[in-house]
Amino acid sequence: MFCQLQNILERFLQHNLILTDAGTEVWFSGTSSPSATELRLNDTGNLFLTDGEGGVLWQSFDLPTDTLLPQQPLTRNKVLISARSRNNYLTGFYKLYFGNDNVLRLLFDGTSISGVYWPYPWISSNELDRFLYNSSRIVVLDPLGHFQSSDNYSFSTSDYGAARQRRMTLDFDGNLRVYSRERGSAVWAVTWEALSSIPCFIHGVCGNNSLCSYDPAKGRSCSCVPGYVPKVLGDWSAGCVPNFTFFDGCVANEVGFVKLLYVDFWGYDYNTILNTTLKKCWETCLNLCDCRGFQYKVSDNMATFNCYPKIELLNGHNLPSFNGEFFMKIPKNNTFTVDQLVKRSQYTCPPTPEVKVLDKTYSKKRKNGPLNFMLWFACVVGGIEMVGVVLPYQEPRFTYDELKKATRNFSKEIGRGVGGIVYKAVLPDDRVVAVKVLSIAATGEADFLAEASTIGRVNHINLIGMWGYCAEGNHRLLVYEFMERGSLAQNLSSPELHWKRRFDIAVGTAKGLAYLHEECLEWVLHCNKYHILLDSDYQPKVADFGLSKLMDRGKVRNSTFSRIGGTRGYMAPDWVSNLPITSKVDVYSYGIVMLEMVTGISPTTSVDSLESGGDAKKIQLVPWARNKKTGFHLEEMMHLALRGDYNLK
Repeated sequence: MFCQLQNILERFLQHNLILTDAGTEVWFSGTSSPSATELRLNDTGNLFLTDGEGGVLWQSFDLPTDTLLPQQPLTRNKVLISARSRNNYLTGFYKLYFGNDNVLRLLFDGTSISGVYWPYPWISSNELDRFLYNSSRIVVLDPLGHFQSSDNYSFSTSDYGAARQRRMTLDFDGNLRVYSRERGSAVWAVTWEALSSIPCFIHGVCGNNSLCSYDPAKGRSCSCVPGYVPKVLGDWSAGCVPNFTFFDGCVANEVGFVKLLYVDFWGYDYNTILNTTLKKCWETCLNLCDCRGFQYKVSDNMATFNCYPKIELLNGHNLPSFNGEFFMKIPKNNTFTVDQLVKRSQYTCPPTPEVKVLDKTYSKKRKNGPLNFMLWFACVVGGIEMVGVVLPYQEPRFTYDELKKATRNFSKEIGRGVGGIVYKAVLPDDRVVAVKVLSIAATGEADFLAEASTIGRVNHINLIGMWGYCAEGNHRLLVYEFMERGSLAQNLSSPELHWKRRFDIAVGTAKGLAYLHEECLEWVLHCNKYHILLDSDYQPKVADFGLSKLMDRGKVRNSTFSRIGGTRGYMAPDWVSNLPITSKVDVYSYGIVMLEMVTGISPTTSVDSLESGGDAKKIQLVPWARNKKTGFHLEEMMHLALRGDYNLK
């Protein structure tokens, strides 16, 4: 005891900062100074030890654990490390760090495996606009809520600019979040998070052979794949183990497969077999001893199918939008029932009436060879045609009560226009959607269903997807995919909309409009900045195409048509000049939107402009832009928010 006290006293006299737990030294700063020292806590939250001359011997900002405070830098050799669990503050499995390519990344570093999951590993750093050649490696969150990284990644919190206490924490669940708190309040609110749209993609959440599911009200949950049981009760990170025995995974006649729908296991592929058949994929996994299953899905170009045999079932999650199938390897002599294999808690269907098989037999007649062939051929051709007609349109029909519940009684409005009001909703299968309530319901139900079916069959990466509808009484509602960033109008002044993103939005919007004009000539859209929606990566999608027909606008004159759906400033002169309405009016409106993106000037209002003479006067966007172009003064048109970051050509 005397020796321990003597050791502590010596370190204190050397101007060390010492932390003890129940009399036991658990940490010391490792500093020494010949002169007097002082311990200070400044307004930024930095605790630092100084020598007698004002030099810093040690500071807490140099040793982050799971949290960064505003103005606290995370640099080249520093790492944020999560806690083990909510109440266990031992070192966890998740890290925020700079990789060797200078990109800021989130890493799952488990006991046996590790892997980067943010940025998404299937997207290259260049595609995400990450800058690879800045080796300074530094990130800072400022007091107002703006985050900037040396790899060109940045964001602003949802309460950006407000006077708040803030912190960025790598939580035990692997998600990086910014929390804000009003002074005097005890509540920390999440104002930004790295993975908000697919939180189940965080690696290691549920361990091997398990599935992650997400409920916005309850959060994430884990479950074992069919035929498996938890390895350690209460610890899902340990994963699941089979409730059966594989005697030999290499003997083809001793194993089989069971198909799981809406399930994706990311990574740990034995290899990738491109442009192959389901039979070939099946045989490949069947003959591999360590293959635990395989994924068979359509390629990105929607033209072929690819095979992904898995040596580990990791990063599993339920994904309703998954456009493939997963086949899990099982022994044929299993001891579990078929019900245990196919039982799904996440996607249950309402009970259906019992189907009774009629006990009828028909006498066999002598077969006519040529006639039998012709009948068979006709059936095949007819079946192919039916597949072509039926498969593209699979949008469900919702009841009004279902959508009222999904929108929480239409409580969260996310958009409004002459066509109706849009609400955010969460479907029973956890899909986040946008529900548009049409403002008028003059259209008959049969006409509405016919037009909704037509819209539902339109499929293009730059057109908003329709997932369902409601036609009940006087209610007419459409269910669309949810776009995280909202409309272009909501983002025009955002610092996140730099030149490259504006350019990509321009090209993507043009592609969507071109598809409508070339493939769907009868559709004309009042294109404006409110009809262009942005997903989480700021990729554009055109919305509200075909809405005029759903609202029975085809029976009214052009003047009424424009009054109902047009937006002042974006409408082509054709609307007010009683000229024939063609797709060219969309091209005019598109051009107005592009001018607004470049200049920051809205066509719906006049804007003060300081001319060379110094006098302020009112200008109109189109004549003003035309004069600038004619006079070769394009530089004067550029939005000040771009700060010179644009391509003049």
